[in-house]
Amino acid sequence: MLKISMFEFLLRGLPEAFLFVFAAFAFTKTKLHIRKYIFASLILASIAYLIRFLPIQYGVNSILIIFVIIVMMNTIFKIDMIAAIRTGIAIIIIEYICEGINVFLIQVVLKIDMNYVFSNSELKVLYGVPSLVFFALIIISYYLILNKRKQLRVIADGEV
Repeated sequence: MLKISMFEFLLRGLPEAFLFVFAAFAFTKTKLHIRKYIFASLILASIAYLIRFLPIQYGVNSILIIFVIIVMMNTIFKIDMIAAIRTGIAIIIIEYICEGINVFLIQVVLKIDMNYVFSNSELKVLYGVPSLVFFALIIISYYLILNKRKQLRVIADGEV
């Protein structure tokens, strides 16, 4: 099991879910719809939290979360399946790259033992913030560029 504490869920899992859903809007060039955004983010955060309680190996949880993102984009946002699959995979890849850069900086530049960091919930959240911020900057920048170029499509209000 890959349990996380409620502290980690609130300070890392929830913001990450909101960013993942925002990234889904950005990568599918869909204008942000607040009600759908909040609904989907809370659903994703809850499911991701519950997935952590399954007796599975590390890494399988990421595959399950990709699947949840794809299904949500297809059902809630009405994105076609191919675009949803591409977007789900892109979100996870970019997030992993940001985390990889962060781990590199922690280990090589700061010379901090990752086993020590992962043994403490507070340190895990604290040292995870830079990767989350970097991921957010990438996604928000991309969305703002699309918005400025007027390349975003609108989802009908009645859907959810």
